[in-house]
Amino acid sequence: MWNWVSEKFIIRREFKLIRPFVTVLLVLSVIICQSHAAFSDDYIVGSGDVLRITVFEHENLGTIDRITENGFVIMPLLGPVKVGGLTVPEVSQKLSSLLADGYLINPMVNVFVEQFRSKSAVVLGHVNTPGLIELSGPTTLLQLLSKAGGLKDGSGDTATIKRDKGGEKEVIVVDLVSLFEGGDLANNIAIRDGDTIFVSKGGMCYVTGEVRSPGAYPCKDEPTVLKLIALAGGFTGKAAKSNVNIVRVVDGEKKVIKDVDLYKSLVPNDVIVVPEGFW
Repeated sequence: MWNWVSEKFIIRREFKLIRPFVTVLLVLSVIICQSHAAFSDDYIVGSGDVLRITVFEHENLGTIDRITENGFVIMPLLGPVKVGGLTVPEVSQKLSSLLADGYLINPMVNVFVEQFRSKSAVVLGHVNTPGLIELSGPTTLLQLLSKAGGLKDGSGDTATIKRDKGGEKEVIVVDLVSLFEGGDLANNIAIRDGDTIFVSKGGMCYVTGEVRSPGAYPCKDEPTVLKLIALAGGFTGKAAKSNVNIVRVVDGEKKVIKDVDLYKSLVPNDVIVVPEGFW
């Protein structure tokens, strides 16, 4: 004969045993959702992305549309709207402003990336599987390094991200020790389409900017800035020779040493940045 009191006691006892695991799963779910939301905020939409756009209390104004090669989506009432190159919140804000201009009062527009376009980044240097890596949706530096097979033994303390930003080259230096050992997620940079990531080998320095062969070079025995530039093929004709900078990680923080003397000594993992001169 079924005894509901005994059955209830067993169920409560079993739930008590699994409750810690349920709690962990819930916490992980919240972290994953928050991380996804943060990455979506940083994500820059572009040609090939499919956006699902909804307007609160106006279902007929919503749409699911793929961004054209020129960066446009087609919106009811508005027609073609240029959204390529904007982040997801910026797209929402732009559409809200356009709808508020003579169409709706205080429109609330929600934008969600339904399908991410094909993107890629290049990982070079001291990783186990260097090369071109396809990116499926928002990807952080940690996720990218994992796809590259992780770091090799003897890798250096920094990774350098080269990025095209508005037609200009941007160099981002990441402190890997702070990221991996210190858990500093501020260094877990969101990777963008077309980024090149270089993981240095221990005892290496990196030369970038207006030199003939940017890259990583041996940096033992405190070589000078001039020697590393010589190894990189020397200055280009556009180089601002008197405005060379060094990016150096000191106590876990990036420090920029500006307008250095070309005979200044270097330490491993320094990044020499040779800017373009304006004539």
